[in-house]
Amino acid sequence: MTEELKGQLAVVTGAARGIGAAISKQLASMGATVILAARDRAKLDQVQQEIASAGGTAHAIELDLLSEESIAALGSTITMQYGRCDILVNNAGVGLLGKPLVEMSPADWDTLMGTNLRGPYLMVRALAPLMIAAKSGHIINISSLAGRNPLPNGAAYSASKWGLNGLTYSLAEELRPHNIRVSVIAPGSVDTSFGRGEPGNPRKIQPDDVARIVAMLATQAPQSFVSEVLIRPTQKP
Repeated sequence: MTEELKGQLAVVTGAARGIGAAISKQLASMGATVILAARDRAKLDQVQQEIASAGGTAHAIELDLLSEESIAALGSTITMQYGRCDILVNNAGVGLLGKPLVEMSPADWDTLMGTNLRGPYLMVRALAPLMIAAKSGHIINISSLAGRNPLPNGAAYSASKWGLNGLTYSLAEELRPHNIRVSVIAPGSVDTSFGRGEPGNPRKIQPDDVARIVAMLATQAPQSFVSEVLIRPTQKP
């Protein structure tokens, strides 16, 4: 345990597994109080227990990113109970990969865009006012190299991540006068159960690799405004 982030409150979406769980554990190990947000309460509780066993502090809150009401409730809870939000990590996402765009149903399109793009917008809307009031904070969006490169049979996912990148860059300019940083991390294929395949491929990017980049961004000097970090594997999976 270290204390670089002692006294700070971090909110991580998609914290029940994979990248989100790794980020949550990393931030908690640095002294932050972490709000674990996701739909799967059982897995959230497991991550919370692992953080507590390691000496960290975390609290689980069930969250449905497709529900404006659920996000507003989370924002109200954090405002009333903590009165601050120092770090927001918009990590949760869905892939729905493996079929041409013309075969994707409008319902699947709406689910993907609602989670990957509308969700981060609503999270910012709910929590950025606390940062603006404090004149400090950091929003970190987890995107993908698919937001920069073509992705056959993943056009909707790619579009959502291109959109998230654009949101990040523009939001960074909007919030810069309030001393709030907005960054995006764009990893390649990460060794999780997300999308296709199962975890266990050591040649892929590991969740902890992404978590360490989050830690680097969260502790950079206030005057620094790194906007984008790309993470590519050293060799093909």
